[in-house]
Amino acid sequence: MSSRTPAIEVDGLRKAFGSNVVLDGLDLTVAEGTVFALLGPNGSGKTTIVDILSTLSPADAGTVRVGGADVATEPGAVRAAIAVTGQSTAVDNLLTGAENLRLMADLYHLGRREGERRAADLLERFDLVEAAATSPATYSGGMRRKLDLAMGLMGDPRIVFLDEPTTGLDPRSRRAVWDVIRGLVADGVTVLLTTQYLEEADQLADRIGVLDGGRLVAEGSAEELKRLVPGGHLRLQFDDDDALDRAARALGVDIGDPAALALEIPGDGSVRALRTLLARLDDAAVEVAVLTVHTPDLDDVFLALTGRPTPDEKVPTP
Repeated sequence: MSSRTPAIEVDGLRKAFGSNVVLDGLDLTVAEGTVFALLGPNGSGKTTIVDILSTLSPADAGTVRVGGADVATEPGAVRAAIAVTGQSTAVDNLLTGAENLRLMADLYHLGRREGERRAADLLERFDLVEAAATSPATYSGGMRRKLDLAMGLMGDPRIVFLDEPTTGLDPRSRRAVWDVIRGLVADGVTVLLTTQYLEEADQLADRIGVLDGGRLVAEGSAEELKRLVPGGHLRLQFDDDDALDRAARALGVDIGDPAALALEIPGDGSVRALRTLLARLDDAAVEVAVLTVHTPDLDDVFLALTGRPTPDEKVPTP
């Protein structure tokens, strides 16, 4: 776990809707100035967590602190520290892009000069200067999402909640939003992101939590999570049969396809495992032409941790 100051601290969070328990004793810590991504199947409680952290919904049990303030007893302090962007934008098509930002400045009770300064800065940062005088109805999906994010940032938040911010965007627009998120974190903002796109979590997140059954079933960096799933291996390519044979003997493995002049060695891709393997080859005076590390991706992690049998599959009786 990072030694940075926690921006978000959740302990024993519970939330149920009737008999449906959505969050069941959830524990979560997000370090300041980082991106934490929440992954989980539909209905796993990702949006519920965002609603509770942003004071939009009360918890049934547990303690939650955001920006050092308790969401139950100090909701005003929490709201002053955060911005929230949901799955649909809050942009007003009757106003221009710049007018949407000025409206947010009024809602945040910013003075006219300060409001105009922040609006100009955000339009520049989000590459919306040329579109500022036109209606968002003419914007692309990516431009609307960037304007929506800019509106939330008018309050200069320290913590930003993004609930599936790139849903429905094309790949180019999605990457534009990613660049904005990276820029926020570079400025010291903490981002909690929920997403259905595993590549998005892989690209952006310092740490990833996999949510299932109301709890975090795994947490770590993308590389740490990938090492949880079997299937990783090192592929060694050799220049000739002699090097292949000597490497197989040194490592105690069988040669699957001699014509390929390659060996696949099971491994987790860690530096320690790699050093051990290379040391054994070095002791045997074997030269490796090409070495590549293959690890499971986040799709494999997600399916391994949250996968369930489909209706036509039979579950074995205990």
